Amino acid sequence: MDIDDRLIERARRIGKHKTKKEAVTAALEECVRRRRQLAILDLAGTIEYADDYDYKAARLSRLGG
Repeated sequence: MDIDDRLIERARRIGKHKTKKEAVTAALEECVRRRRQLAILDLAGTIEYADDYDYKAARLSRLGG
């Protein structure tokens, strides 16, 4: 791969990674995590709940109350 060495070195220092491989792996993991978070945000407003759903009563019943 042809990756900018200066960019990897900056990521390595900022992330306090010992090796370039650690820095790249951490960056890829962060990228995947962030994309998954964005995908979840895309679901906002798309889930319909029953009008009579009472989350407080459901919580109390799960807690035995």
